[in-house]
Amino acid sequence: MSDRPDLAHVHVARGFADAERPLIARLFWQAFSGKLGRIMAPEPRALSFLEGALHPDFAIVARDRRGRLLGAAGIKTRAGGLVVGGFGDLARAYGPLGALWRAPLLEMTERRIAADALILDGLFVAEQARRRGVGTHLVRAVLEEAAERRCVEVRLDVVDGNDRARALYERLGFRPVAPRPMGLAGAALGVRAATTMARPVAPLIAPAGCAPSD
Repeated sequence: MSDRPDLAHVHVARGFADAERPLIARLFWQAFSGKLGRIMAPEPRALSFLEGALHPDFAIVARDRRGRLLGAAGIKTRAGGLVVGGFGDLARAYGPLGALWRAPLLEMTERRIAADALILDGLFVAEQARRRGVGTHLVRAVLEEAAERRCVEVRLDVVDGNDRARALYERLGFRPVAPRPMGLAGAALGVRAATTMARPVAPLIAPAGCAPSD
């Protein structure tokens, strides 16, 4: 039996099983270690932290017909996000001293969230499934999730220079709305500049602000 993913039938749904935590954490790290590595390295400790801090209710996951994980998108509202860990979670992975300086730096990377907006907070796809439409499936599922949660728009940040990601989001109706000042967070992440993009959502019912999804 081939180990290649079957991309003829991509199934997208919210959440993941505990057994999938290590793979989700590794895919996340592979996608974002370039930015987060200055704060979260070394890799074994970063993976340990991520596995414990992942919240399945804020993950949209793509699988092939055989149930193999292809990728995921993190979402964030005022109710929570995909990776939410406090000082205790950091201390378990890095020790108290390691957590002491990492916690404020990670706090600086957080953004303010409007009550009626959903944030697409990270999109990552397994290497063998890239450039084959999985990202498009995930973004469309995020838009559907936003409608179910009664949000009026989906927002995301794209690091300037990441032209491939920006082109994907533009094809799916996202438009740049403002530069995102990075400040000290940018220095910590090694990111010079980013752009906030947004796409309106047609709610399934009358908009009433983002609501927790059952």
